[in-house]
Amino acid sequence: MGLHEKADLVRTRDDFARFLTDALADLQNRPQDWENGTLERFLEAWVAWVVDMPGWYKNRSERIPDQPEWNLLATMVMAARVYE
Repeated sequence: MGLHEKADLVRTRDDFARFLTDALADLQNRPQDWENGTLERFLEAWVAWVVDMPGWYKNRSERIPDQPEWNLLATMVMAARVYE
């Protein structure tokens, strides 16, 4: 199962912790798949994605949640891997 599929399955804090472990392994094993492979670039991309998040929800015809769920955090990590 790929990292995107694992991100889609995150529902709990424990799921998110396992996902982060898998994301770290993915970065270590496949750095070419990470546009933002340094902490600085990753965090910059995460901020940019969170700022642009309303557009992401609008494009999916979904409402922005009042309280983020664990799955949204996994989605943010996946976006920050490659967001420019």
